Amino acid sequence: MEYNLKHYAYIGDAVWELFIRKLVINKSQKQDLMHKLSTKYVNAKAQADILELVIEKLSNEELEIQKRGRNLKISINKKSNPKIHTLATSFEVLIGYLYINNKERLNEILEFIKPNLKDLV
Repeated sequence: MEYNLKHYAYIGDAVWELFIRKLVINKSQKQDLMHKLSTKYVNAKAQADILELVIEKLSNEELEIQKRGRNLKISINKKSNPKIHTLATSFEVLIGYLYINNKERLNEILEFIKPNLKDLV
């Protein structure tokens, strides 16, 4: 199957949330705390911030995918910051692309991110 940028973003969103949830369950079994910790990192602002953290570690190919994801037309809530949402979407595109095409590299990037998730590691 051929995947487009929207597919990568959709998959990347799920992969990122699963990555965070796996870390969260190691911290707490209380539903309210698990939700609070998860939503701290599974939101547009957090994803945009994390992208800024990893951007210098990306290869040219990964940067190209991320930039194409940044230009993806998405619908966002009128109250949301469009710049943050486009960065978050480009992060999801990158994560989805790596999940489909290079899981080893995805794991390298996620391992690089982990120490920056202070309350989860």
